This record gives sequence, structure tokens and C-alpha cells, in this order.
Amino acid sequence: MAEAALATSPATSGISPELWEEAGWLPCNVSVDLPLNGFTVRDLLQLSIGSVVETKWKTGEDLPVRANQRQIGWVEFEALGEFLAFRLTELI
Repeated sequence: MAEAALATSPATSGISPELWEEAGWLPCNVSVDLPLNGFTVRDLLQLSIGSVVETKWKTGEDLPVRANQRQIGWVEFEALGEFLAFRLTELI
């Protein structure tokens, strides 16, 4: 299913599915940018397991998602049972 989504996304149009199959094993880092306005080095040094950090992010607002430090789209967070997941809302 992931291959089909890649082959038909606007970002990959014009690239053959066979090429994506060959490159599918390559690793990449995916990150979501969550703004922490006013967060300081002191705050960072005081973090420990179980720490809770307040954010200015509003529920329902989309956040940028990056693959290998390049923005590829937007996501929203969603609770799935005991897990926090993100739903891709836009590819760019």
C-alpha cells in the first residue's frame, strides 16, 4: 500500500514505481516539529523521565513533518489507545 501511495503522490509523479521499489530499502529519519515557545537550555537540562512540557500547539492544528530534514508535508496528532500517532494531512 505504501508503494502505491508513493507512486501516485504529487511529489513522485513522473517517477516510475520500479525506481521506487529499488530505493525502498533506503533509511530515512522522519520528524515532526512541535513548537516550544520560550523553552530554554535551563528547561532542557531539567528534563527527566516523566517530565511534562507545555506547548503552544493547539489541538487540531497541523504541524510540519520532515524526512531527512526536508519538509514533505503536514500532519496532525491523534490518540490511538495508549499511543500517540500522527495522521498525514498534506504532502508537498
